[in-house]
Amino acid sequence: MLNLKIVVGSTREGRAADRVVPWVLRRAQQRAEWVSEVVDLREWALPMFAETVHTIGDFANPTYSEPIVRQWNDLMRSADAVLIITPEYNHSVPGVLKNALDSLFFSFALRTKPAGLIGYSGGAVGGARSVEHLAHILIEAEAVPMRNSVLIPTVQDAFDDAGEPVNAAADVALDILLEDLEWWGRLLAVARPSSLPHALMRRKARAHQQQRAS
Repeated sequence: MLNLKIVVGSTREGRAADRVVPWVLRRAQQRAEWVSEVVDLREWALPMFAETVHTIGDFANPTYSEPIVRQWNDLMRSADAVLIITPEYNHSVPGVLKNALDSLFFSFALRTKPAGLIGYSGGAVGGARSVEHLAHILIEAEAVPMRNSVLIPTVQDAFDDAGEPVNAAADVALDILLEDLEWWGRLLAVARPSSLPHALMRRKARAHQQQRAS
């Protein structure tokens, strides 16, 4: 079984995410390969990111500057894959989501893990620009963002009274995304134990070797 974290990237009152998340969770739970958990950033009062190499403690077992930051890193490290649901604010992701991703510092919690992206907006683009920006952020975190995503335009009208999408194409897009996440999730779960150390560690080791050789 693969551990899927569904991250809700909006925390504001009256958020449209509350229309999207139940549908995504239902579809994910229909797939036998996933153990799905909603990770709502409303429940994670993370401080503004200010960690440095001097605040994390032991590099092999970081404690960070506050216990909640360590808990957040531990939670996300337990994932085999992530599915991030995000609105679009000023052509990008919400600050609370960026801060949560930045706070995954030095644990490399998303490294070599597939990431699916679901965007929504009240306009016609369906969060496409936030999804594009988020993919760049995830590449820097060494996650593996999926090429296929789900975009939900005019989210206020996108679901019926039963919480189902009025446009069948949304179900098709989500089904394809979950298929992609499963394929990559299984592949990377097998490969991850033998993955290369992070480049920072390899640079440090090489510098150490050079010092010993000089």
